[in-house]
Amino acid sequence: MELETFTPETALEAAIELRRVLAARTHRRKVLGQEVLVPGQLGEALQLPRTINRLQSKQLRQRELGLDDFQELWPTLSPTTREKVLNGIGWYDPKELDWEDKRSNRRPVVDPDN
Repeated sequence: MELETFTPETALEAAIELRRVLAARTHRRKVLGQEVLVPGQLGEALQLPRTINRLQSKQLRQRELGLDDFQELWPTLSPTTREKVLNGIGWYDPKELDWEDKRSNRRPVVDPDN
């Protein structure tokens, strides 16, 4: 996915999904001698809450700042994480679809003999 295709609205959708994907990662931590599973904190470390708030802002300048933040963050994510986010928000590359996929806008080749 090219960065130019992100708008403030699509970046917001992707940022929210990214926060969900990152929070789904868990790790073990010892608390009072017991091992517990703790949700991932990477979203906060990447300042996703700030980016999401900016993208949700009513002020155009704030939304543009949020879009800039997200576009700087996006290329730093692993290909697997980016794929999970794009799948989570329902985006796809039409060129990678099978002929049988209903989302494909390609039409079958017309047989000139018929």
